[in-house]
Amino acid sequence: MSRKHEQPETEAGHSSTPYDVTQQVGHLLRKAVQRHTAIFQQNVGDDQLTAIQFVTLCALRDRGRSSQAELVEATAIDQATIRGIINRLKARGLIALSPGKLDKRKVIASLTTEGDALLSRTIPRAQEISRLTMGQLNPAEQVAILYLLQKMNASGLQGE
Repeated sequence: MSRKHEQPETEAGHSSTPYDVTQQVGHLLRKAVQRHTAIFQQNVGDDQLTAIQFVTLCALRDRGRSSQAELVEATAIDQATIRGIINRLKARGLIALSPGKLDKRKVIASLTTEGDALLSRTIPRAQEISRLTMGQLNPAEQVAILYLLQKMNASGLQGE
């Protein structure tokens, strides 16, 4: 029997099975996100609106007036990035900023009429973007992948 396909053991006694990065979950998730982002940009109907900005607008629609920290929690976007998103959305007139009622140093974001109108136009497109992102998956696979991604994301950073 030929041994050319068997993997030798390393000095530590572990199998040196080849590591194919293209088959690893992180790589596959990154490629899926890149695909979704491209589909989003091609189909959203607003060349200035990014997927992450859309998520922020949706969070404001769903939660109402929100601080930067509340938007970080609602969107899973880091603090530094949310600051830039807020500035860009404000510059477009899609959100308004005001001081907090109790703590005037706190900045509170809220959806403007223009932001709400943009969401009303964009949500049907976003539903189509989700359909396109799922691609060739059958209905059962679509339910399964959403369930599994939610389960993965609920486990926290430490894999608890």
